Amino acid sequence: MKLFKLALIFVAAIYLSGCASGAKMKNMTFQGEQKSYFDVLNDNIELSNVSGGQKTNPLWTSEISSEAFSGAVRGSLQAQGLLSDDGRYKLVVNMLKVDQPIFGLDFEVTTHVQYLLIDSATQSIVFDETIIAPHTATFKDAFVAVKRLRLANEGAGRKNIEALLDKLSALQIDKNEVSLVE
Repeated sequence: MKLFKLALIFVAAIYLSGCASGAKMKNMTFQGEQKSYFDVLNDNIELSNVSGGQKTNPLWTSEISSEAFSGAVRGSLQAQGLLSDDGRYKLVVNMLKVDQPIFGLDFEVTTHVQYLLIDSATQSIVFDETIIAPHTATFKDAFVAVKRLRLANEGAGRKNIEALLDKLSALQIDKNEVSLVE
């Protein structure tokens, strides 16, 4: 009987360690160097809506939820001094697709996210771009596959947000004119 209980505990531990968990907001938040932005964007971007993410089913695979990605975008904008609760510019985020492998040693995840920046004063679209960002988590990063997939999701989300911030730092907004410097 004691051997049976130990075996049951062992099987339960293996089962629980293999459960998928969703991408974590803090691991997708860009915390790199401070970028410079056109003055009109500073403390003037309101995160309006984030959609398209999927909740994780613990018995299946790790996913990026809209809530976690929203928190990561919000935290990244705040860290860069761009976030405002009632900014002139409304940022709408739509996660179009997350490409994930089914199995493998190295997991490459690619996020496809559309970002719309709308000037609420004129209702004009200032910025409309779909950013595609890959990230690979290797066997060295995590032995357990479900954790490796979560790390790849988080890395792809973070790189996507970093690419957005790079685009916003290249965005030049004049009182009457908007352009993207390449």
